[in-house]
Amino acid sequence: MYRSNHCGALRIENSGQQVVLSGWVHKVRDKGGIVWVDLRDRYGVTQIVLEEGVESENQLQIAKKLGREFVIQVRGKVVERHSKNPNLSTGEIEVRASEIKVLNQAKVPPFTIEDDTDGGEELRMTYRYLDIRRNPIKENLLLRNKLSIEIRKYLDAQSFVEVETPYLIKSTPEGARDFLVPSRMNQGEFYALPQSPQTFKQLLMVAGMDRYYQVVKCFRDEDLRADRQPEFTQIDCEMAFVEQEDVLQTFEGLTKHLFKAVKGIELGTEFPRMTFDQAIRDYGIDKPDLRFDMKFNYLNEQLQGKDFQVFNQAEVIVGLCASGAASFSRKQLDALTDFVKRPQIGASGLVYIKYAEDGSIKSSVDKFYQEEDLQAVLNHCGAKAGDLVLILAGDTIKTVKASSELRLHLGKELGLIKPGAFSPLWVIDFPLLEWDEEAKRFHAMHHPFTSPKVEDIDKMESDPGAVRANAYDLVINGVELGGGSVRIFDKGLQKRMFDLLGFTEEEAQSQFGFLMNAFEYGAPPHAGIAFGFDRLCAVISGKESIRDFIAFPKNNAGRDVMIDSPSPIDHLQLEELGLNLKA
Repeated sequence: MYRSNHCGALRIENSGQQVVLSGWVHKVRDKGGIVWVDLRDRYGVTQIVLEEGVESENQLQIAKKLGREFVIQVRGKVVERHSKNPNLSTGEIEVRASEIKVLNQAKVPPFTIEDDTDGGEELRMTYRYLDIRRNPIKENLLLRNKLSIEIRKYLDAQSFVEVETPYLIKSTPEGARDFLVPSRMNQGEFYALPQSPQTFKQLLMVAGMDRYYQVVKCFRDEDLRADRQPEFTQIDCEMAFVEQEDVLQTFEGLTKHLFKAVKGIELGTEFPRMTFDQAIRDYGIDKPDLRFDMKFNYLNEQLQGKDFQVFNQAEVIVGLCASGAASFSRKQLDALTDFVKRPQIGASGLVYIKYAEDGSIKSSVDKFYQEEDLQAVLNHCGAKAGDLVLILAGDTIKTVKASSELRLHLGKELGLIKPGAFSPLWVIDFPLLEWDEEAKRFHAMHHPFTSPKVEDIDKMESDPGAVRANAYDLVINGVELGGGSVRIFDKGLQKRMFDLLGFTEEEAQSQFGFLMNAFEYGAPPHAGIAFGFDRLCAVISGKESIRDFIAFPKNNAGRDVMIDSPSPIDHLQLEELGLNLKA
């Protein structure tokens, strides 16, 4: 028997018991005549003590020679600690070791296995198996496990059935770039790894499964960032004989259940709804963070027609009212200007109007405007004495994007976001299509199987850009956690959609013929949604990066630096696949 108890299990009521513990040496404190060893496993830490004249000299010497991360087994008696540690769950006891056995020695770790480690991210990713020993990463993976259990419990109670779908599928042209897998048995042909199980879950509705879900790996060959990985996990779901409201109610229920079961957080009553157009108009983004209030104010009417040509030539002028920020120094205002001028944001400058506590008004453009003009701007923005209005101007797309970034930056800088706050939101009525100026064609904003709103179907050919989709996203704290849509289930409507996207009949049949054929055998009305499981883990924990919730993530270059992947392939394997690599 390697252990009778875990290292986090023993309490004061276990005093006097003989126990066997196994784990890793977290720390050794040698005071000459007495040695303390902190022994760690997944469940916690237990202090081991050996004292000269009490334990044997041989065992004392073994303890003195222990190194960090040695794997050991300890036999001994649980006793009450003289100096208790309230920060440890086992802090009232210690184990007097009668025997220590070294099961495996360890090299000195390349970074400290502590909550606040000295290891940089790349180093920790190289030795990820050591990084996971640290409490923050371990707890993240345990939270992920608990979420997974609760997801399945909830969906099972709602009569969903978990069905696995293939990982080797057909490549399709819509969406992100596919990862391709060459076929040895069918040389010159390729599988694709699924970006999502979209067509399969629709086929399962045609098959009569009624309610499907899957916690599934998906793959997209796209540029990475904090909330993106080339392989990620979705909570993928589909329902038959439902409308949009059925889906929203079901998965609003799932979200509330998860926050309550895992974090003990009540998300309140019904989640608010906001149309895509309203989100873009008020916040410049389709996933607004509603933990603080700072809507856009459009100022063309108030500011154009004077002598300031930057405003006169602008397509749009957007003002943000920063409550209580009139005291910002010139240095702070310059820092905000530098922020919006960063290449990834792209604004050309920033104008301010300070509304001081004494009622005086000062602006970076006050030589172009009378005080009553600036007061009109303040009134339009709802500014009060002590507030600061920040203004961006230019072409619409760039200015709206920069204003959205500035809003989020101000929310953090001004401490407007309450720690531990969660603000859920359904964004609905997305455009069905988006125009690709370079390709001179429409693309599906979500995917080609998204249904247009019934009242907009007659605009599909006459005004396709005005057609709204029966699509919806769940947003929490400015993060898109999930998205889905009511699906097209009528073959005729699906053909019209393919026509809008520029597919010839032959191309549509080649790419999606299996789905179109299935629709001829009685496809029910159906709808679905997919949650980003990794993002859900991060958001519910109040973190920005999903990497710490994935056991073995990739870095920003899409590499696994631990196993050195991707890597070159042996030429014999390439020959078997019938492939030649260009130099």
